[in-house]
Amino acid sequence: MSNTFMLQISDQFDHFQIREHIAKGGMSDIYRAYDLLNGQEVVLKIPDRMSIGDPAQYERFQRELEVMRTLDHPAIQQGLGSGTYNNTPYLVTGLIDGESMRDLIHRATPMRPDDAISLIRKIADGMEHCHDHAIIHRDLKPENILITPEGQPIIIDFGLALTKGAHRVTYANFTSAAGTPDYMAPEQIEGRRGDQRTDIYAVGIMMYELLTGKTPFSGDNNMAVMAQHLRGAIPRLDKELKGIVSPQLAAFVVHCLQRDPKERYQDMHALLSDLDNLDSIDISILEKSAGPGSAAPFWKNPVFVAVGSAFALLLAIIILALILQHLR
Repeated sequence: MSNTFMLQISDQFDHFQIREHIAKGGMSDIYRAYDLLNGQEVVLKIPDRMSIGDPAQYERFQRELEVMRTLDHPAIQQGLGSGTYNNTPYLVTGLIDGESMRDLIHRATPMRPDDAISLIRKIADGMEHCHDHAIIHRDLKPENILITPEGQPIIIDFGLALTKGAHRVTYANFTSAAGTPDYMAPEQIEGRRGDQRTDIYAVGIMMYELLTGKTPFSGDNNMAVMAQHLRGAIPRLDKELKGIVSPQLAAFVVHCLQRDPKERYQDMHALLSDLDNLDSIDISILEKSAGPGSAAPFWKNPVFVAVGSAFALLLAIIILALILQHLR
């Protein structure tokens, strides 16, 4: 039996009949299913075979269910329940009629600033509700947002969420397939747990992507992308899209993408306030940005400095050893 497709159409899993395989998540298969008990169509999230028996997978499902039961907001997916069948845990959520934000990006970007602002505002409003309940998503990205035909974004997949009092969970078989570094804040890359400002960073990345059709940091591999988050120049949209994106909107994005969390918006309320009053945004923060081609010279790069220092030290040791040998 394949790890990528556990169940076939019309199979029965507990009291659910499988109707469609919707997607393959990082560690789960996601199905549209029919609840034989109440006649309701739902979504089933079932771990792939590599994750079955992993206690952390069960913990992830329970955390996700706890989050969705705690939250009540139009931008948050509704959790219906969970269970175990044949020693396999599963999660039941409401069925959402909509497309992935990833598909929207492929189809409709670059997006007009007004449209991008409207969509991001709704997402930020949902995240403010999460943060008000001490829930940090930590995996906010287009793949985890669905857009209804009415244009309402719905945030899904709270399996990596940080909740009040939650302990750190290590997932077996966790690979790069479970996520992408494109939306990771620098503190996550450095191994810290993150906080509400981590979600703010991801909101800034998505705003940039809606306006340009690409993420602000890129590279040939995941390590290169993460290095850009830590060291790369923050692009200025008012220069990349001159005459389309205002300096105020560019400043909003730069404020979200500050590497030091202390220099970002400190909460979603402050972010929403600026988004609702763009004309009043202080654009001086753009001076903390650097457009393409204006990164610091390579000899000022910390990596270059560290390697150069190590080489100089090694050279000094060799010279000292030669001197001592000569004296003997």
